[in-house]
Amino acid sequence: MKLDTLKVCVIGAGIGGLAVARALALRGADVSVLEQAPEISEVGAGLQISPNGFAVLRALGLDAALRARAVQAEAVCLRDYRRGEVLRLDLGALDSQDYYFIHRADLIEVLAEGAREAGARIRLLQKVSSVEGGAQPRIHLASGAQTEADLVIGADGLHSVVRPVLNGISTPFFTRQVAWRATVPNLWDRGPEVQVHMGPMRHVVSYPLRGGALLNLVAVQERAAWTEESWSQRDDPVALRAAFGDFSADLRAMLDAVEEVHLWGLFRHPVAKVWQRDGLALLGDAAHPTLPFMAQGASMALEDAWVLADALRDEASREAALDRYQARREGRAARVVDAASRNAWKYHLSFPPLRWAAHTALRAGGALAPDRMMRRFDWLYGHDVTRAA
Repeated sequence: MKLDTLKVCVIGAGIGGLAVARALALRGADVSVLEQAPEISEVGAGLQISPNGFAVLRALGLDAALRARAVQAEAVCLRDYRRGEVLRLDLGALDSQDYYFIHRADLIEVLAEGAREAGARIRLLQKVSSVEGGAQPRIHLASGAQTEADLVIGADGLHSVVRPVLNGISTPFFTRQVAWRATVPNLWDRGPEVQVHMGPMRHVVSYPLRGGALLNLVAVQERAAWTEESWSQRDDPVALRAAFGDFSADLRAMLDAVEEVHLWGLFRHPVAKVWQRDGLALLGDAAHPTLPFMAQGASMALEDAWVLADALRDEASREAALDRYQARREGRAARVVDAASRNAWKYHLSFPPLRWAAHTALRAGGALAPDRMMRRFDWLYGHDVTRAA
């Protein structure tokens, strides 16, 4: 398509929305990003950018800006909740060592600067109430105003206003798991590695941010009590510490440093069956919300952004481009979502003999064939959408 005549409205100034805004603006499109918040900010703390996501940032020309704000990861360390290290995986064994930890707000800042630099306009306080597809899709704002575009991209997350228009209302189910998220000062001089403390029906992931000054903590617990699906919901740090009170002293010391914590329920959502129609398209969590057990939410949104922009540039019509976008993305997204959904139980083994056997197997695999263990992730980390046909 001739993108210099294409008017695009992106709903949502999150990771996927800002990335696709830069990708399309660099290709000549007229891009506006509509964000309901009064400022571009993110609730949350750290996230991981694996090599497949970093490939997109490099192709967008944002690799240097990302590196300046991120910590380059060197290893993943799995630890028993009481007995210490089980397995250490060297990320240097990956074909690409571009695996990073970054504060979510810092990544949003990199992407927002990149979108504006490319010519995209970011409009704040623009709450979208509904959308209509068609030859000229229309957006209705809560203020009563309306705007039209040639393409409307719903990068508006779990509570997307675009997804129901394409797929109807779907009801996610509570996985009987909740997660706490917090950051604490790195008082223990933790190096550039992910640590996963694994215990019965619980685990805690931690890694450094902002030059190693902070530690990001994500703690997951299986429980029947329902919790709202919202990153902005606060909880008492005492409840977090109580949930992991039988873990090792090093983990309890990190939790003792928590002063402010957020809690959210983990829900399983289906991958959207319809990603695009009538000039509307879904991107990121609006299309394929994923549980956090593969650390792929940000990287998958970045992949979507690149593929959508590529398809619009390469195909002759909007309809052909959107068809190609969904064809390239839906199978991969479904595989990642399924892998993340199946991953938590590996950390949460409750039956002591089974946990001992599983940890013994991990130790043996790490000692005898560490490279083979890393090769299991080639399908994920080695996938580069910027080079794919």
